[in-house]
Amino acid sequence: QSLKQQFPIDSKKERIFIMTSKQRAYLRGLANTIDPIFQIGKNGLTDVLIQQLDDALEARELIKITVLETAPENVKDLGNKISERTNSIFVQAVGNKITLFRQKKKNSKINLPN
Repeated sequence: QSLKQQFPIDSKKERIFIMTSKQRAYLRGLANTIDPIFQIGKNGLTDVLIQQLDDALEARELIKITVLETAPENVKDLGNKISERTNSIFVQAVGNKITLFRQKKKNSKINLPN
């Protein structure tokens, strides 16, 4: 699957790329060096948190989130919900950490391998 193949993600008709395993591995490697910048706790996903995550993805492209034990849902479910609501790619969930990626439309700092 190439980056040219795309699929609709929400009602706004925005589109994201289908990730190859090579691209996902590349992002996982980049994620090893970054620290989590958000925590999800007992309040779960709120509209304010989603907006902050959306802003962080626009600024950084690749972010990590820590899910606390008090969170109402498991890590993978939260990762999938966040990726849907922020139009991002759920890269991985390792332990209690979620990694998300959304490439900037212009001036992207992360160039995915083919």
